[in-house]
Amino acid sequence: MCLLAPALREVPLESNEEASRFARDLIDGSFDVVIFLTGVGARALLAAVEHRHPRDAFVAALSRTRVAVRGPKPLAVMREWQVPVWIVAPEPNTWRELLAEIDARADDQPMHDARVAVQEYGVSNPELLTGLTERGATVTPVPVYQWTLPEDVEPLRRAAVALAAGEVDVILLTSGVQLAHLWQIVEEQRLEKEVRHSLERTVIASIGPTTSEELTRRGLTADLQASHPKMGVLVTEAAAQSAALLNEKRRTGR
Repeated sequence: MCLLAPALREVPLESNEEASRFARDLIDGSFDVVIFLTGVGARALLAAVEHRHPRDAFVAALSRTRVAVRGPKPLAVMREWQVPVWIVAPEPNTWRELLAEIDARADDQPMHDARVAVQEYGVSNPELLTGLTERGATVTPVPVYQWTLPEDVEPLRRAAVALAAGEVDVILLTSGVQLAHLWQIVEEQRLEKEVRHSLERTVIASIGPTTSEELTRRGLTADLQASHPKMGVLVTEAAAQSAALLNEKRRTGR
C-alpha cells in the first residue's frame, strides 16, 4: 500500500521589495556574481520584478554579470533567456559542488570583495551564504518564493499518525522542506517520541544530500540516498533495496 502525503506548496512572497531592489541594483551594475539555485525560482524572480523593471533590461544586466547555477534546471532557464552561464555545479548539485566550482574558477572571479547575489528557494541556505562570506564576498540573499504547508493537511496528519503507529515500512523524502513540514505536523500532534521510535524500524530514503542533511539536523539518518537526485532514481532504487535494508535494520536495531 502506498500512502501519499503532500507536504508543501509554493507561494509567492507577500512582498517582493527585496527582489525589486535586487533588480534595480543589478541593472545599475552593483553585482559581480548572481547565483541561481532553482529554475522555478529564477522564473519567479523575473515575474516578481518585471512589473517594475523592463524584462530586456533585467536580462541584459544578467548577461553582463557572471552567472552561476546550481544545476540543470536553472541552467535551462538561463539558456532560454540567452544569458551566458559562468559556472554550473555538477551532480549532486548541492552548495558544496557550487562552492567547489567557484573556488576552481577563482582566477576568473575571486570571491574576495566580490558582490554576490543568491536567489533563494523557499528556505535560506546558511551553509552556502556562510561559505561565500568566509571567502570574502559581500552576499545579498534574494528571497523569491517560500514553501508553506498544503491547504489540506489531513493527508500529512494521517501520515504522521501512521508513522507513529509503526504502519510505515519505507518513507521517501524528496526535499528538506518536506521533512520540516512533516515534523511540524508531528510536533503539533505531539507524536515526536512515537515517530522517532518508529523510524528506528523504518527505511528512510532520501532524494539527495540536501535532504539527507536536513535529516541529520533532526538527529535522523538516511538509510538510502538516491545515486542521482532524481525522483525516478529514488523510487527505482528504493524499490530495489528497501526489503533488504528493512530486514537488516529490524534485525540489528539500527
